[in-house]
Amino acid sequence: MEFMWQQQEEKQAMKDFLNERGIGSRFFRYLRQNGGQILINDHLTTGQTNVVRNDQVRVRLPVERADPRVAISHQPLTILAEDGNWLVINKPAGLTTVPGPANRVDTVVNRVKGHLINTGAQDQVPHIITRLDRFTSGIVLIAKHRLAQNLVQTQTLDKVYLAIVTGRLEQAHDLIDAPLGRRPNEFKQSVLETGKSAQTEYWLERYLPDLDASLVRVKILTGRAHQIRAHFAYLGHPLLGDELYQGPLNQGIKRQALHASRLSFFDPFTKAINQYEAELPSDFQNLLV
Repeated sequence: MEFMWQQQEEKQAMKDFLNERGIGSRFFRYLRQNGGQILINDHLTTGQTNVVRNDQVRVRLPVERADPRVAISHQPLTILAEDGNWLVINKPAGLTTVPGPANRVDTVVNRVKGHLINTGAQDQVPHIITRLDRFTSGIVLIAKHRLAQNLVQTQTLDKVYLAIVTGRLEQAHDLIDAPLGRRPNEFKQSVLETGKSAQTEYWLERYLPDLDASLVRVKILTGRAHQIRAHFAYLGHPLLGDELYQGPLNQGIKRQALHASRLSFFDPFTKAINQYEAELPSDFQNLLV
């Protein structure tokens, strides 16, 4: 894959020029060590030079070969959008995002690898940007090459979730600001003074009297594991179906009622705001009828 930029300034060090475009010293080393190329006006350069006005700088990324240790899955993906840099999917509840001890053959990563191979993609290494818990449904953003991953990880993504929590919330809008960490020998997250800073903002969408539950729209201002689930449990309003955080299991949903519904971010390649929305799955919709 190749990217080209034209220099607008009178004179600038090549490394400074590349750094402004998201290619810092670490990524520069990656290029040099893996067969990437940098060209000025179609001439190879090591980067130890200057670029002057109207110079054309091309960066050729090394091909990212498939990891043979990662199994290929041809199970379906619900694709919301795709171009040469990004793949956006609507992940179903129950599908693990990355391979692990419990499942190494059919996860989001395995399915995306199968999709890339089936479509003849040159780069065949999925870079997961927004990882979801196994039983959380919704939008997962995947970078299709390392430069896209590098550029998007420098910004804060605008992520919106929908959740159904037990009971009636006292505040229609609030910010939960409570540090999260794990107690020894526990898998779940708890609010602890020694935990890492965690902030969750929510808005009450509507109360569901038949369930004695509340539909909430949620934004996370930090990215801690289980953050939404742990914070609402801390408030005394665990998510419906969330067994780990003592949510009720008899309300018509067999997993935590949490869905990553919207995502937007600045696309550094097109200079536009990319916005996506994922339809609610049927088990979640049935609770809202």
